[in-house]
Amino acid sequence: MLDFKTPWRNRIAGALNALAAENGVNLSVSAGELIVETPPQKEYGDLGIPMFSFAKAFRKGPPQIAALLAERLSTERTDSAASSARGKVIAHGPYLNVFLDRGESAARIIAEALSGADFGRPGTLAGKRIMVEFSSPNTNKPLHLGHLRNDALGESISRILAVCGAEVRKVCIINDRGIHICKSMLAYQDHGAGKTPESEKKKSDHFVGEWYVQFNRDLKAETEELVKTEGLTKDEAEGRSALMARAQELLRKWEAGDPATVDLWKKMNGWAVEGMKETYRRTGISFDQFDFESQVYLLGKQEVLKGLEQGIFYREEDGAVAVDLSAENLDKKVLLRGDGTSIYITQDFGLAIFRHQDWPFDRLVYVVGSEQQYHFKVLFSILGKLGYPWAKDLYHLSYGMVNLPEGKMKSREGTVVDADDLVNSLRDMALREIRAKEREEAVGDPALVAEKVALGALHYYLLQVNPQKDMLFDPKESLSFNGNTGPYLQYMGARISALLKKAGEQGFSGAGSVDAALLSTDAEWELLKTAAAYGEAVAESAARMDPSALAAYLYELSRCFSRFYHDCPILGAENRALAGARLALCRAVERILREALNLVCIPFLETM
Repeated sequence: MLDFKTPWRNRIAGALNALAAENGVNLSVSAGELIVETPPQKEYGDLGIPMFSFAKAFRKGPPQIAALLAERLSTERTDSAASSARGKVIAHGPYLNVFLDRGESAARIIAEALSGADFGRPGTLAGKRIMVEFSSPNTNKPLHLGHLRNDALGESISRILAVCGAEVRKVCIINDRGIHICKSMLAYQDHGAGKTPESEKKKSDHFVGEWYVQFNRDLKAETEELVKTEGLTKDEAEGRSALMARAQELLRKWEAGDPATVDLWKKMNGWAVEGMKETYRRTGISFDQFDFESQVYLLGKQEVLKGLEQGIFYREEDGAVAVDLSAENLDKKVLLRGDGTSIYITQDFGLAIFRHQDWPFDRLVYVVGSEQQYHFKVLFSILGKLGYPWAKDLYHLSYGMVNLPEGKMKSREGTVVDADDLVNSLRDMALREIRAKEREEAVGDPALVAEKVALGALHYYLLQVNPQKDMLFDPKESLSFNGNTGPYLQYMGARISALLKKAGEQGFSGAGSVDAALLSTDAEWELLKTAAAYGEAVAESAARMDPSALAAYLYELSRCFSRFYHDCPILGAENRALAGARLALCRAVERILREALNLVCIPFLETM
């Protein structure tokens, strides 16, 4: 990874230690101790190193220390400094500020960006095995807008972790059993027998989801009638509901292995999963492994009984097995019901144990909504009590709710925004924009380009926000070609591609030496520095488990390129050498855009 900070840390630490020795100060500074910041204004240089922490040892004010250091470093022989730590130093208040040597730095940045295989690959997670669990859909409805945020986060963070050197395994648990599945099955039995997705010309998961909505429509009608005729409350009416009783009976039949019930369950789940996988393929989401709740829901039961024998858990009067987590500032948690059946958390820690046995990981990341924060605190605590040392390596990547400006979505009322419908809508809006600008012939396949613009708009909008924040998704705003949006970033990539194509037509092959020292304007320098920061942005996103850091970097890179493109003639530069240097910078930025856009699940477009 391109690094200007470490050489300067080394050089400044050496100067500090020499200054301390000359003044009889008992101080030994390591390079890692030095804080290196980016000055708030370009007039203050490229790097800023605060001197506050050395005031006590030197018995001097930070500004005095900075001035002494600046004098020492300024009078050092140039050849005594590492070639990558050359430049001018000044004292500015309590800071030692560094102005990098632009010519030498530009040459390094362009050379590494164009030819360095490790450019933008920090290697901070080399040798680590990280499992990422995300999506976790139910088979009673298609993927919706909430899943799209989950999927974008899971896929993006997986790609970021991998580019940092980790071996990543992406897993998905499909919730294919339970009362909610039986509700869809019952509605299909009552209203849809004989119908298929093919006969109704509907995508298979949408077909299944409609029966879940139908069940709740029927339930609402039944309970409203009970409330009206018998004076019951809504909850009392649902408790007396014949429809709910039939759904519970269907669940009992499934658990008992009733052949007809199991056959219907397999057929409807098959439709649901087939449709979901089609959406995953369309949106660029992939998994290395699918797990199904129906296959793993009994995992963990033996662990509970083992914990009971060891005195970690205890049995209550009704026969239920529970754990007291008050020492961890959590509540009591039931792990097995009195009748011996498992609950959701029992399945979760059983599955975690199975996964570590199957693929020993250094970290397991759960991408799950913030409403489950307490659940994961309990889960991690239980696994720790059971004696699994890797429990400390479990991480909940929590994210907030995503809604539309119109308000909250509700699955049972059919007001959820289906993922496919949303992408279709964005695609159609993008296609209208392409046609309005009469760009159909220029872009080649307008429908394909519109689809990619839609995905770019969607994924960037979902990922530019810190995951923990709730957000509103505004389709029109996400598709804007101006400002902080996915299409704006895609447009910058297309602009560079068009420029490089035109350069090739004019005889600029891209081969041969480049005089990077010619890149001396402020616009060029800001773009060069931003390009150099790519690997740092990737590493920061990985460390924070937050793609929004990389999204912010991409916008800054595009903004800097836009200024450079406006201020610095490229093909029309005053001489061929300068044009060649500026084209080399364009190629470096194009490479970064291609790779970084992929990390945030945005298709790169060469024409737009």
